[in-house]
Amino acid sequence: MAFTRATGKHRRPSRMARSGANIAGIAALTAAGAVTSVATPALAAPGETPAPEETGLRQAIVAGDTLADTIDAQAEAQQEAADAAAAKAKAEAEAKKRAAEARREAAAKAEKAREAKERAAREAERKRLNTFVLPVEGSSVSTGYQASGGAWSSGSHTGIDFHASTGTSVHAVGAGEVVEAGWGGAYGNNVVIKMKDGTYTQYGHLSSIGVSVGETVTPGKQIGLSGNTGNTTGPHLHFEARTSPDYGSDMDPVAYLRSHGLSL
Repeated sequence: MAFTRATGKHRRPSRMARSGANIAGIAALTAAGAVTSVATPALAAPGETPAPEETGLRQAIVAGDTLADTIDAQAEAQQEAADAAAAKAKAEAEAKKRAAEARREAAAKAEKAREAKERAAREAERKRLNTFVLPVEGSSVSTGYQASGGAWSSGSHTGIDFHASTGTSVHAVGAGEVVEAGWGGAYGNNVVIKMKDGTYTQYGHLSSIGVSVGETVTPGKQIGLSGNTGNTTGPHLHFEARTSPDYGSDMDPVAYLRSHGLSL
């Protein structure tokens, strides 16, 4: 039959109980002849009872109790040290857990911030690419669309002219791809761009060209400098909006630019 022992901290027997046990044990050893090294005190006078502390047996009991107390104190100190070490280890583990959780939260927060920043950048770029600008900054129209006169082979003006002295920066009005860059006959040096919406814009009479066919341009990119090349009576920029790259597919440039948020 197995015997079980109740759990929990067990303390040593009381001093009194230990003393009784020690006396009994030592008496047994004495009877057996095992206790031989304890000094034998002088015999008591006739009729006197020896004081317990005057006997070697009592001295042995006291010495045993003192040693037992020392062992108890050492055991309690070791237990307290073990408890303190366990508490410290637990606190360190909890601190590491909190630190790891804080790092995870910080990383998640940083990731959200990065994603938000990227979304904002993409949105800003989308808006920029969909934004239109005037081909010549701070200029105004000098000759309107479909103005009549013998200066034009069709009998009327197929675009609009912007005031611009030779060497003035000319910009792409929006995002697109260059489909023509070179000499354009009566248009002189010219650039034609296919816009993202499928329409075409033309820039004529340039003094120099700064882009090449196949190049992608963004709104506001400088594509050349204004000039006085081709069929012209003076420096200016001729601007056209077309439904195709071909001559004769022109549409009102002012209405075209206004439809993209510009005011003229």
